[in-house]
Amino acid sequence: MLPDSVRYLVADGYYCRLKFWNAVRDADLNLISKLRIDANLNYLYTGEKNPRGAPRKYDGKVDCNNLKNLTFVKKLRPEVNLYSLVVWSYCLKCEIRLAVISELQPNGNIKNILLLSTDIALPAEQILEYYQARFQIEFIFRDGKQFTGLSDCQCRGSQRLDFHFNSSLIALNLAKYEAYNRHSSPAPFVFSICSYKRLEFNRHLLYTFINKLDLDPNLILNHPNLSSVLSYGTLAT
Repeated sequence: MLPDSVRYLVADGYYCRLKFWNAVRDADLNLISKLRIDANLNYLYTGEKNPRGAPRKYDGKVDCNNLKNLTFVKKLRPEVNLYSLVVWSYCLKCEIRLAVISELQPNGNIKNILLLSTDIALPAEQILEYYQARFQIEFIFRDGKQFTGLSDCQCRGSQRLDFHFNSSLIALNLAKYEAYNRHSSPAPFVFSICSYKRLEFNRHLLYTFINKLDLDPNLILNHPNLSSVLSYGTLAT
């Protein structure tokens, strides 16, 4: 059902397993994922081949805490570098493009983060970009579970569950769309569903006061302090 332009499936480190990779490969896709720092990887042998016997495939185990044999790609920001190399993964039983983000910590220690792509032609910069884009879905699930009832349905039928999940995520998307259209500040747009719900609650409460107490709506809705009243209790930005 995916369009032909989709070539990669990005998943977190939990799915970096042979059974999952086989299913992704059967779907004619490549996998981008994350590895443990102690992942079982081997350098590929690139030296001279011995004409006798089985050809040598590997050239030692990769020490992910020692990046001297990896190729430096670029400096991402001060004290953070990106390295890359094509290696053999025993977990996935195939060659992978390894992308390592190496960060110098304030205490002097070095923290390495290992990303991979089963497409060895994919540059390390794109592996990092795609994996960072994948993480945005975590915010969608978090907001859906905490604020739009994504995990509150007690139905068991597949059609009912499908309707519930779509309703929850549509409500979240509509809230983002409305908040984006209201955004008029030159500062970057930052969306918080928690603040949005508080803002709408304050607006509803204010209109309730106006209707129940027979207040003049023009006097209140045109007051210069209206925005500060509506934003009472929202998160600071």
